[in-house]
Amino acid sequence: MISWSELWLFALPAWLCWLAAALISLSGGWRRTVYLLMLGGLMIFGTYIALMWLSLERPPLRTMGETRLWYSFFLPLVGLMIYSRWHYRWILLFSTLLSGVFICINLMKPEIHSKLMMPALQSPWFAPHVIVYMFAYALMGASVLMSVWMLCRRRDEMAAIDNLTRVGLSFITVGMLFGALWAKEAWGTYWSWDPKETWAAATWLCYLVYVHLRRSRPAEVQPALLWQVFCFLCLQMCWWGINYLPSAQGVSVHTYGG
Repeated sequence: MISWSELWLFALPAWLCWLAAALISLSGGWRRTVYLLMLGGLMIFGTYIALMWLSLERPPLRTMGETRLWYSFFLPLVGLMIYSRWHYRWILLFSTLLSGVFICINLMKPEIHSKLMMPALQSPWFAPHVIVYMFAYALMGASVLMSVWMLCRRRDEMAAIDNLTRVGLSFITVGMLFGALWAKEAWGTYWSWDPKETWAAATWLCYLVYVHLRRSRPAEVQPALLWQVFCFLCLQMCWWGINYLPSAQGVSVHTYGG
């Protein structure tokens, strides 16, 4: 039986592996060592998620803290994907530091986990819906990091950002489709325009505007980068910001339980 209090036993060695890999990559060290350390950290952290899943006898996706676990896992994974594809050495350090922030939030704000799940969450579409969304959020987190980096350093890495955003938008679309199937099974309707669904649609449309902006006006880089930041702010509202909206209190079926 594993609990929230054991998180640091897995998170600390995993994060140290990611940090060591990031520092080695920045120094121009062996890429093989970077891959081994990154994958080792992912295996350690993934083991905690798997053990938590077994302990709770349900996917650890019900609370905000549990979704932060997945985000902390996916950020280094996406960083490794970018490092492998485009060889940006700095992205590993950024993704590691950001993952560490979410890990620290979970360590400082432990949650009480319950095996109980409301009937609506027992749908087979629930887990893939949330997991796909969290991976999409990690992709979009990486793309906004690169956007801010470009705004500050004036470096031309738009091709990588555009590819990440398109892939992330694809995963958001798949996540929304899974969510619609889940909603149909749980509540009898594919879409109900509750606050969470409304912000999900707004976020999807914002990223779609970015894709169209880049295709129609490829020379206008700075407006696109600023729009990318705005899109990510909408994504944050969709993920956790709606929990604080008065319109969602006691109404939205999508607010995270404690």
